[in-house]
Amino acid sequence: MYASWVTRTAAALLIGNELLSGKVAEANLIVLARRLRTLGVDLRRVVMVQDDVEVIAGEVRSLAASHDWLFTSGGVGPTHDDVTVIAVARAFGVEVVRSSELEAMIRAHYGERTTEGHLWMADMPKGASLEVSDEVRWPTIRIENVWLLPGIPEVFRMKLPVATRPLEGGDAPFVSRAVYTKMDEGDLRRLLDRVVAAFPGVDVGSYPKWMDPRYKTKITFDGRDAAKVDAARDVFLSDLPPGEPQPDLGEG
Repeated sequence: MYASWVTRTAAALLIGNELLSGKVAEANLIVLARRLRTLGVDLRRVVMVQDDVEVIAGEVRSLAASHDWLFTSGGVGPTHDDVTVIAVARAFGVEVVRSSELEAMIRAHYGERTTEGHLWMADMPKGASLEVSDEVRWPTIRIENVWLLPGIPEVFRMKLPVATRPLEGGDAPFVSRAVYTKMDEGDLRRLLDRVVAAFPGVDVGSYPKWMDPRYKTKITFDGRDAAKVDAARDVFLSDLPPGEPQPDLGEG
């Protein structure tokens, strides 16, 4: 019998005209998704929107209410299109206030070069907290179950451990196994159906690869119970014809 897991859920809100116009390639989602998997948190929904206060506020209200955690990415900088703080404040029905702590840090960093644009980054929704760690002293804004993370990938990665720290030590992490075959998906359907029916607690994925002489289809087995995941993989392996599978190719 499979263990009964109370799964914590998360959503991501990716913000920026530049993402939807293709000017900038979105790079933060994969980092967030992989981190949440190691913590046993199920990322269930991802939404990408423009820099529009009302649209962002509406999505924050919806996603924060329907998930345990919401992570926003983008729109926390010093320019006219950085409206995430305003939108999140509107979503929670609070005003935007200037943090004296953030203002002092900004003034100390920029010194005489400090402008009102820089100080814009000291604004936060009223009632929000400033979260730090020993490694990351520059605060990350959190209001209830919503984390406001920067869109710049390098800074996003730096701050993500602070935002996911409250999630540590909870659910068992997801485990994943992979098998690479030279069979196409049509030939694999019967074998996969058998595994899916026999192991309802394991998520089975099938991913074809074109123009790669090493393999045609990557099959993955994911779940919280490593023994069940391994068993599902082994049943699949036992059904493969001679010469299969290919070794792990290190593609994740």
